[in-house]
Amino acid sequence: MALLRRKAFALGCFAASVLSTTNRTRHMLGRLPSLIKRNWISLSVSGGLCAVPFVQDTVSHEALIRRASSLVTDSANTYLSQTTLALVDSLNEYINAVHTLITLHRSYVANINKLNPTQENTIWQMIVSKRQEIIARRNDWKKFETSWLTAVDLSELATEAAFNAGADQSSAAAQTNLQMAQSQVEQVRQRSRETEKELKNSKAEDSERLQTSLTSATQEEEEIPEAYLRED
Repeated sequence: MALLRRKAFALGCFAASVLSTTNRTRHMLGRLPSLIKRNWISLSVSGGLCAVPFVQDTVSHEALIRRASSLVTDSANTYLSQTTLALVDSLNEYINAVHTLITLHRSYVANINKLNPTQENTIWQMIVSKRQEIIARRNDWKKFETSWLTAVDLSELATEAAFNAGADQSSAAAQTNLQMAQSQVEQVRQRSRETEKELKNSKAEDSERLQTSLTSATQEEEEIPEAYLRED
């Protein structure tokens, strides 16, 4: 009888343990939907938008879109700033190179009858070298201008997106940065146009000798004629 009572007691303990475990499992399963609801955002976007702090259960879609639009404007502003700096610097370098060429050409024409062959050749080589630099600088600023125009388009889209999302502060900041960038570039562009007009009037690029020298330099055998438009 004692053995039978011990077996009955052990069986009762086992049943109680099973019931307890079952109740805990049911409790966890009951909480599962709320857990999924609370954490689905961080799980679904952890690879792409981990910088956005999702700390509340009740964050609305509108708030998330507003935060995302702010991130977009920040990125667009950074891209615009970098491309603006690159374009402005390349245009300034182009302008400086053109001014140097104009100065060299004017000096050459004014003193051509006073120079010995060695001096004349030295100045002329400087002119040819500066002309080649101008071609390279022009290619540079045109390349950066393409990137800058893309950055302007992105900034306009980001500004509109932030405004539509209700991120008024981000939208206003992006619009201000865009206007400043456009103003800076336009100022340098105006100087570039004036410099190119001055270059055209100086006829520094119209010399037959210059064209011949540039062609020869490209072919790695430069030939310098004796005469160089002395009527200039």
